[in-house]
Amino acid sequence: MNRANAGFGLVELLLALALGLLVILAAIQVSLAARSIYASQHASAVLQDDARFVLSKMIREIRLAGMFGCMALPSISDAPMEFSRPVGWFAEGDSTSLTLVTADVSVQGSKPDWTVLSNCVESARAYAGSLKPEAGQISFPIRKLTYTFESGQLKLSTPASPAKVVLVDNVRAFELSFGVAAAPESGVVARYDSQPDDPSLIRSVRVVLTLEDPGGHVRDQTYGVVAALRNRLE
Repeated sequence: MNRANAGFGLVELLLALALGLLVILAAIQVSLAARSIYASQHASAVLQDDARFVLSKMIREIRLAGMFGCMALPSISDAPMEFSRPVGWFAEGDSTSLTLVTADVSVQGSKPDWTVLSNCVESARAYAGSLKPEAGQISFPIRKLTYTFESGQLKLSTPASPAKVVLVDNVRAFELSFGVAAAPESGVVARYDSQPDDPSLIRSVRVVLTLEDPGGHVRDQTYGVVAALRNRLE
């Protein structure tokens, strides 16, 4: 037989199969690596979106906590007790809550817990629920919002809707600390304290949120923000 027409021998065939198998395995590895990278990037993006959503909402509400219109609190008639403590907190076991009495910054259609009607010169009065202003008055809707961390979830409730609505799942930790001034007349934060003795000295709120990926594609992600009450942080 002519050697040129003999075809492949067994050795050549086995070598070709081995090389082909290596190429296939390399392609599988590249595909698996690409899928793993995509999964981790997607999981990280989801956590970032969740954190951005809830923290941006909280920042707006913290900044307006204690803001009850164009006149100071002592000038508001019939002000409820809640107005005297616009920032409150509670921690017990694995549950932590932050309560804000704040000017309503939510979308149209929300129902305020109180409405302050004022002419911004000499009179202001607080009313329960929603109320339209009369001629020469401005209305300031006020809401009481409670953020509660429990059972791996961050939830939101109001007096009008006491049932807790889940804002974010897969929460590993929710930590609060408060920027406290040295004196009532000071707007400068002297220190941060997780349990300040005098709530009236609170000038800012620091929120640290840790989220976990249930699929385990990325490590726990921690996000933190600091928001000043009525822009009093200096």
